[in-house]
Amino acid sequence: MTTKSTRDHLIDVGLGLMHQNGYSATGLTDILKAADVPKGSFYHHFGSKQDFAAAALERYGMRERVHVAAVLNDTTTPPLKRLRRYFGDLVKIYGQKGAIPGCMMGRFSLEIAEENPQLRKQISASFDHWQHSIATVIQQAVTQKELPAYTDPESLAGFLLNSWEGALLRSQADKSNTPLETFMRYAFDRLLTKQSKAKVGGKPAATHRTEPVELKGFEKR
Repeated sequence: MTTKSTRDHLIDVGLGLMHQNGYSATGLTDILKAADVPKGSFYHHFGSKQDFAAAALERYGMRERVHVAAVLNDTTTPPLKRLRRYFGDLVKIYGQKGAIPGCMMGRFSLEIAEENPQLRKQISASFDHWQHSIATVIQQAVTQKELPAYTDPESLAGFLLNSWEGALLRSQADKSNTPLETFMRYAFDRLLTKQSKAKVGGKPAATHRTEPVELKGFEKR
């Protein structure tokens, strides 16, 4: 069995602390104490706390990409079923019953993105990659006629991702999974279905019993 390097150990420990407590509330002393590593070892691997946070974000993104590959790239399962399963997993992992509720990228976006251009660009790139992964599955759903042909996968993926992050933020404020359950219900039972009567880009898309909802910007351009 390969022994974890000091650098990897520091990242794993610090990632958990920063995910739970945020960037500002996680001090170097907290990381060193939890990792049981001397300060000199930290600065041997990282030039600053910002450099460490960048490495922690990269590790967080890498773990998420592994999850995306395992679920969304499983072409033996229909696209929309894959997408529902994926977001269902996220509810279990990052909802109120998860080990550490909330999204680390969302937390960092609110806390430090404005004052730290380097980390902001890294977070933005991670969101872009995440959105594109979702858009790929939506395109497959269009190809397999699970969604209307005029659907714009990239715009719809952005809407889903932004709605998820908003629901997760509200879930944190309420200490409840209700916002996440509402997201799942509206996303998969009303929006992402051939039967919905919601208008996508002014065109009828599906059927549900509430009044039609105008959802601009999802038509292909």
